[in-house]
Amino acid sequence: MLKTILEPNPGNFTGDDADFMADFAMLCTFGATTNGGVDRLAASAADGQQRTWFTQLLTDQGFTVEFDQIGNQFGTYELVHGAPYVLVGSHLDSQPTAGRYDGAYGVLAAAHAAFRVVAAYKNSGSLPKYNIAVVNWFNEEGSRFKPSMMGSSVYTNKLELDQTLSTQDRDGVTVAEALAAIGCLGVGSGPQAACCAEIHIEQGRSMERGGITIGIVDSNWAANKYEFIVNGEQAHTGSTIITDRKDALLGASMLVVAARELADSFPGVLHTSVGQLDVYPNSPVVVPSRVTLLLDLRSADEDVLAQADLQLHGHIEKIERLANVTIAKEASHCWPVTPYQPAGVELAEKAAANLGLPHQRVKTLAGHDSTNMKDIVPTVMLFVPSVDGISHNEHEYTRDEDIVSGLHMLTDVVGRLAEGELN
Repeated sequence: MLKTILEPNPGNFTGDDADFMADFAMLCTFGATTNGGVDRLAASAADGQQRTWFTQLLTDQGFTVEFDQIGNQFGTYELVHGAPYVLVGSHLDSQPTAGRYDGAYGVLAAAHAAFRVVAAYKNSGSLPKYNIAVVNWFNEEGSRFKPSMMGSSVYTNKLELDQTLSTQDRDGVTVAEALAAIGCLGVGSGPQAACCAEIHIEQGRSMERGGITIGIVDSNWAANKYEFIVNGEQAHTGSTIITDRKDALLGASMLVVAARELADSFPGVLHTSVGQLDVYPNSPVVVPSRVTLLLDLRSADEDVLAQADLQLHGHIEKIERLANVTIAKEASHCWPVTPYQPAGVELAEKAAANLGLPHQRVKTLAGHDSTNMKDIVPTVMLFVPSVDGISHNEHEYTRDEDIVSGLHMLTDVVGRLAEGELN
């Protein structure tokens, strides 16, 4: 793990690249943590501050900024009256005490790529086939509000708007209330997309180890994400004999272990985790009566995922018996292995070759907003390397040279998409 947090250095670059690095350094100040990361949960005060700053950045370049009904932030530039848009961007929200690059790099790179493409058309006097729109998707991380990829799921009609707006965080604040509090609850459904592009840090080690500057994503892993509620019965931790206890935390712990054992039984091809536990009443002298946990299974092999899912659910009856609890599955959020359009992969390969950037095809293990977008329009997804594969961590880092190379790559791709090379 990195021992020192390295700051983006605009002085290493000149011209537009220096401007990008300076803007990235500024973006890192919103919700900054003492250990060099950021804490910008969706629709938090820090998120509102960075959205205000980003609005100014876009409008200074002549873009029109709007928010849709789920808080997605769009910066549009119309070059061809009435034409749909190349939609390019990622997300600015973060996990708690997270890294500075996840999502945020992709939004800022999208803005600067859009600035360069628009300027090139204006200077040449020619017109593209499509207009340009930069997007900051709402609540991609799913940390404050569940599920993840919320804004792009509403945009692509995978989530129903009214139900999503009424979703509550742990404090009972709804999405609608939180967005209104930061002035980002808009109207309408955003610009019409003709195609989409996103750039992101890899969040893994493979590209850095392989000396690859640009990863061209050709498909996503499948994922099954579940919310389980383990119900037991409150009791005194000292006086209640063990055989009389209905310990919800014990049952939840058994589910955590079962998930890890599944990953160990499918080494290298299955990832499992439990990232959140909510224990009630969470008192030191009370046997917990209820635990809510979020558990996910991920694999590039859908047969493996199906087997693991079947085994997981097979463990539930045994855990209920051993811990003397009941387990209910309250919600699920699942997606299959799906490819990115081959023509988009080939377009990106041509762009990387044109720029002389080392590249290869990769898969995304994580969910991204582009995994939603590719289901409705042709979409290109790009990665830049992550140092040591660290992510969702304050020590997350990508070298300055790589984020600038990624910006050049994205600019080329956006220009090609605007010309209509994909559709």
